[in-house]
Amino acid sequence: MNEFIKIQINKSRDLKEAILHNDDLITLIQQVAHKIIEVYKNGNKTLIAGNGGSAADAQHIAGEFVSRFYFDRPGLPSIALTTDTSILTAVGNDYGFENLFARQIQANGIKGDLFIGISTSGNSPNIIRALEECKRIGITTVGFTGETGGKMGELCDYCIKVPSGETPRIQEAHIMIGHIICSVVEEAIFGRGF
Repeated sequence: MNEFIKIQINKSRDLKEAILHNDDLITLIQQVAHKIIEVYKNGNKTLIAGNGGSAADAQHIAGEFVSRFYFDRPGLPSIALTTDTSILTAVGNDYGFENLFARQIQANGIKGDLFIGISTSGNSPNIIRALEECKRIGITTVGFTGETGGKMGELCDYCIKVPSGETPRIQEAHIMIGHIICSVVEEAIFGRGF
């Protein structure tokens, strides 16, 4: 068991090393952070969604924007589309699970907002529908996926493809990248700036 635990830690470390040395991916993360800064400075909001562990990541990232990350400052408007059980069950029952997030974007999203769709496969039908709805409205789209990008790779304005095919490793990298983006945004808007 001791060796098994070390293998898991090493896999996580190796993926983070691969991201660290991927200049294109680092540049893309920077571009996404700058776009979110622009969205907030224009008085708009972020909308975030995912399924399962990615739903938890969506809520986690939204919480960092609304509350705080490193230091006290005003909240930034961010909505996790995964949290209201009445909306989720109503939309799921009336329109189908694949429309859970698209319907909320239709109701709460406006042109100039930014949507982050999180899917390790890049093929979650409800995220795909949400991205299509964002295009219709004029909402900038960001995808957090695994190495292939799936269908999301073609639909997103920005697609952060974590270079792994293992779901747990992808999820660990997604929250790390989410934290980095939150930190950059917070610092740029309320701190020293860049």
